[in-house]
Amino acid sequence: MASPPPLTPRPPGLDPVAAARWLRRVPSTSPWLHEWVGERMAERLAWIRRQPRHWVSWSPLLAGEAAHRRVAQRYPQASVWLAGELAAATAARWGGGARPRRRWPWQRAAATRAEAEPPRVAPDGVPPDAVDMVWANMLLHAAPEPRALLMQWRDWLAVDGFVMLSCLGPDTARELRALHAACGWPTPAADYVDMHDWGDLLVEVGFAEPVMDMERVTLTYPDAERLLADLRQWGRNWHPARHPTLRGRGWRQRWLHAVQQGLPRDGQGRLLLTVEVIYGHAWRPADRAEDGVVRVPLQRLRDQLQQRSPR
Repeated sequence: MASPPPLTPRPPGLDPVAAARWLRRVPSTSPWLHEWVGERMAERLAWIRRQPRHWVSWSPLLAGEAAHRRVAQRYPQASVWLAGELAAATAARWGGGARPRRRWPWQRAAATRAEAEPPRVAPDGVPPDAVDMVWANMLLHAAPEPRALLMQWRDWLAVDGFVMLSCLGPDTARELRALHAACGWPTPAADYVDMHDWGDLLVEVGFAEPVMDMERVTLTYPDAERLLADLRQWGRNWHPARHPTLRGRGWRQRWLHAVQQGLPRDGQGRLLLTVEVIYGHAWRPADRAEDGVVRVPLQRLRDQLQQRSPR
């Protein structure tokens, strides 16, 4: 497979309007793949000694509710900010009975701070230098403006705070891409970014010591219907060159038949699909003067001006 093009302010092969629409969609349940990746990413927290006092959970309804809870249990004394397009929807769902409002005395004594204090949602965003960790699971590959998003996360972090992220890599669905090319159809998915480009971008926006790694997972399916159900749960086709109009039932049946006949199979006859998962973490260093100029986040200046302005 050809190497993906370098990352620009907007990822190549990604329709920003379609991707943003997907990120605003409220799922009924978190995708199982996101939960599995979130569990794998949570294991990497054992590498980091810093214990966050405050952290950001980015769109946990889509990123993985169980993964969010696993991180909250790891840092029971830390407070949580909810951020991302689904922050308000998350707070509404969790505030509607997900956490018990009454406890017996022994239950109250055993309650952790994470259970006692509900996550906070900031209408104007998280304040600068306010958190020690940003947790962003399986969402960066759909970000319409990844450079601006990473800069925002850096501004939220205090010095020596860190970001934990994961996303899909360019080898994802390579069997399905080859099938579409052989049939003369548009590509079935966006052109996901290589992990080295993500590491370079982290450094460009001001993070330090990025650590990136990747794993390829081969999923097996009994039939094309089950594969299609998973693809719909994980996302949509955000490529600008996708089919420009809606497809009918005839197209769906053609696609299912082509996948059933053309996708590789294992020794037991199950369909094979590759998923490449990228993991990364990086630190927010102290602001340093470059050529006599100290770079300060714009949001921090706005907050300082608001504090000084008369009421």
